[in-house]
Amino acid sequence: MMTRSPQGRTNRFIRPSIAVAAAVAVTAGVVAAAPGARTAQPKPKLSLIAASTSVTLDSWKEDPGVYLDLGTYLTSENGAFELKVTRKSYKDPVTVSQVFRNGKKTTTKALPAGLVKDFSGLPDFAQVQLTDAAGKTVLKQTEAFCPNNASGRVRPDAPANSKYPQSCPVNPFTLGSVWGVENGWASNTYAGYYSKPVQLAAGTYTAKIDVTKKYRDLFGIASKPQTVKVVVRERSWEEPAPAAAERGAHQGHAGHQGHTASQGHEGHGGPAAASGHGAHAAHGAPARTEAPAGRTTGAGATFNVGHGPYPPAPPALPWALKKESLQRQSFAAATVGDRAGQTDGSRRAPGVAPNAKRPTGKASVPAVPKPDLRSLPAYGITVSDGYEEVPGKDYLAFSANVWNAGPAKLVVDGFRSPGKKLMDAYQYFYDAKGKQVGYTPTGTMEWDPRPGHEHWHFTDFASYRLLKADKKETVRSGKEAFCLANTDAVDYTVKNANWHPGNTDLSTACGQENSISVREVLDVGSGDTYTQDLPGQSFDITNLPNGTYYIQVLANPENRLKETNHKNNSALRKVVLGGKKGARTVKVPAHDLVKSN
Repeated sequence: MMTRSPQGRTNRFIRPSIAVAAAVAVTAGVVAAAPGARTAQPKPKLSLIAASTSVTLDSWKEDPGVYLDLGTYLTSENGAFELKVTRKSYKDPVTVSQVFRNGKKTTTKALPAGLVKDFSGLPDFAQVQLTDAAGKTVLKQTEAFCPNNASGRVRPDAPANSKYPQSCPVNPFTLGSVWGVENGWASNTYAGYYSKPVQLAAGTYTAKIDVTKKYRDLFGIASKPQTVKVVVRERSWEEPAPAAAERGAHQGHAGHQGHTASQGHEGHGGPAAASGHGAHAAHGAPARTEAPAGRTTGAGATFNVGHGPYPPAPPALPWALKKESLQRQSFAAATVGDRAGQTDGSRRAPGVAPNAKRPTGKASVPAVPKPDLRSLPAYGITVSDGYEEVPGKDYLAFSANVWNAGPAKLVVDGFRSPGKKLMDAYQYFYDAKGKQVGYTPTGTMEWDPRPGHEHWHFTDFASYRLLKADKKETVRSGKEAFCLANTDAVDYTVKNANWHPGNTDLSTACGQENSISVREVLDVGSGDTYTQDLPGQSFDITNLPNGTYYIQVLANPENRLKETNHKNNSALRKVVLGGKKGARTVKVPAHDLVKSN
């Protein structure tokens, strides 16, 4: 049974505010609203600013390409900038509305139909134009903008923390999201490593950045293009170590890079295997800008083996934050992770501690809100071989997500009797004030000792089955035990959704071999994705005839967990198998309006 190991990294990352350099630059560019300008329904004043007048970007000889993190930010004053993004079902298009909050009064305004196609951000938001030293335009492109991206305060009297989520989800089956720039905050307009690198020769350029007219008109943003000097330098992995300040920065980055590279699918095509970057980082060589991985699923951290369907994506670290860290001669304050406003799959949120001891007294299931576990249709579906473990086989690999529609979070504690191999698991129930008012035994937790796993699984959380065209079972996955983590923001518009869930990576949620107890939580609005890509988890299709099948994702298969509704636990995804043994193929028809695989 597969798990998603953090490979032993347990320390929490530092949570700095955005760099002082950025704050000064941002504050200087923001004009406070006049005292008499407020109305019964205040509207946020949005402005585009640049944190720095110049940036230096690297292009690596071994893998050329420049990521245009130009250090531009969208600020919000006179109130928060908030968007609610939803779809009623997979048969309906994604819609977006702007939310205005004035004390206890909340109003919404529907934005034009078709403005967004998915939940990853506002498309074509920023216009970027680059000219070379001779004044020739060498690049002109637009970039999407996630309002939750890499944000920080722009003035000292702004709220200390942003209430908005720390990512824009990219799971193809997301149902609802909330995007926002907190009042007195700014969010990086750079699309991060979700954007493609551009090919630029070493040299000096001038970048002109502005918000596109469509959004200026829609949100009342003044046209004030920002100009940034861009120095592109060509680097090589083999060059000597940089000077002290820069070396300290890169070694900090290298250490993190080595960590992310070690994830992936347990030695089968993870980032390290694909690129060898981890080897460079591990030996202290000057770390290149981390190569982009595929998009993460968007809840928070993906420092988890088996999470997916995408490998870990490096962060969109704001230039101003990089600059300050260099000034401090330490990159430690700017390493990616559990930072307010961080997006792009790099955030790590801590887990929660279990109760001090196992529950006593009579077990009961009180009449209080309970979780509602639901399955998303499978996605990330591919055909793979058996790797070196089972050569000559054909497997159908896929990703599956079980999420919690609420209104209460799922809380499961495991307690271990000394010397026993299994933990006894208990589900807890809470009243409206958060007081524990009941519990019930709910199976066991088991320790998986295999390298790359090494954490505690809650048994019977979900099962995966490949059904024939008549929807009768033909193959069952061997994976049914899991460590729970909030990897995906599936619907943050449901009642009691937690926009800042804990235990987003397994180093905080799944315990150690010598743990006496663990707590695993699936929060309201979040889901947990597992990638079933190894033999024993994926479906063996070597000898199955070609034709139509359905991948079934089934939450809580034995009904061990108490829910508000047990009738919505199954989801099906149609697939069509073809090809010949050793060269099988799969076609994945669209699921209503969701065409993404």
